[in-house]
Amino acid sequence: MNKKKAKLFFKHNSFDILEEGDYVLCAISGKKIYLQELNYWNVDLQEAYFSPEEVKKRKEILDKK
Repeated sequence: MNKKKAKLFFKHNSFDILEEGDYVLCAISGKKIYLQELNYWNVDLQEAYFSPEEVKKRKEILDKK
């Protein structure tokens, strides 16, 4: 089965699918996140994260700026 990358627009409690697909990539680790497992994202940056660990890493990066 050939999986396709989706394009999403993140909202505060949900997301809109702009381009159909099965997964998105984590902005920090580059890991595939299947849409049914997507729980972490940043609305302002429009980024998805694989787990709380990647959310923490992004926060640390932003705090350094």
